Amino acid sequence: VQLQASGGGLVPPGGSLRLSCTASFPLDPYAVGWFRRAPGKGREGVSCVESSDGSTIYTDSVKGRFTISSDNAKNTVYLQMNNLKPEDTAVYYCALKIIGLSCSLYDFEYDYWGQGTLVTVSS
Repeated sequence: VQLQASGGGLVPPGGSLRLSCTASFPLDPYAVGWFRRAPGKGREGVSCVESSDGSTIYTDSVKGRFTISSDNAKNTVYLQMNNLKPEDTAVYYCALKIIGLSCSLYDFEYDYWGQGTLVTVSS
């Protein structure tokens, strides 16, 4: 099982990035989450999508700015991040939840993790 996260980079405040998470196997019917770890902080759940029906959840700080989606034909989940803020700076990880198909923002419920991609929001 492999998850490949990509799409990070350096953007100014107010900018946008799209992160991708590509799996080595079909994502349907599993849930895929995005998490982040900011410098000096613990890992935080950002968003999750249920590949079976497209249901999504978001942490409050990104609602209205981030959009998660799943392209099952490409075994890929995307995280579109708009209006980025300096506090969004972090290493972003995608993760796959095998046991239970419902979304969660608790990292201990996820079974497989990608390698992380760095997002830096700075002028």
